[in-house]
Amino acid sequence: MKINIRKLDKSDKFPMELLLLADPSREIVEGYVNRGACFIAYFEQQTIGVYILLPTRPEIVELVNVAVVEEQQGRGIGKRLVLDAIRVAKTMGYKTIEIGTGNSSLGQLALYQKCGFRIIGVERDFFVKHYSEKIFENGIHCRDMVRLSQDL
Repeated sequence: MKINIRKLDKSDKFPMELLLLADPSREIVEGYVNRGACFIAYFEQQTIGVYILLPTRPEIVELVNVAVVEEQQGRGIGKRLVLDAIRVAKTMGYKTIEIGTGNSSLGQLALYQKCGFRIIGVERDFFVKHYSEKIFENGIHCRDMVRLSQDL
């Protein structure tokens, strides 16, 4: 499958339904979507994946909202997105890339570590404090944000 990844132009519409797969809070997504650079993966004119690079501090960027349409999951597209984000962050001159995911996001935790990220901390009760509805994945209550980082 020949997948292309490109940065969204200012005239492009954000793929909100896809963004909400990775972060179920429309309010939170709308709060950061315009502050970062949004990239989409597409195949034959169909958007199948997305990620956002969000500058947080000098020389540090956070990879947020990595998402792949459900019917394309499990085909390595998420890994392609993460590796592309690392490459783009390097070309943009960042020294560190960070990412956060839920304690219950077992597949994502494995993927990020396979792509070179290391766990640097845990924000206890992040999802309890910032999301009005409980989140469950893999039969686990998602409460804590696991923070990972990679030097570029």
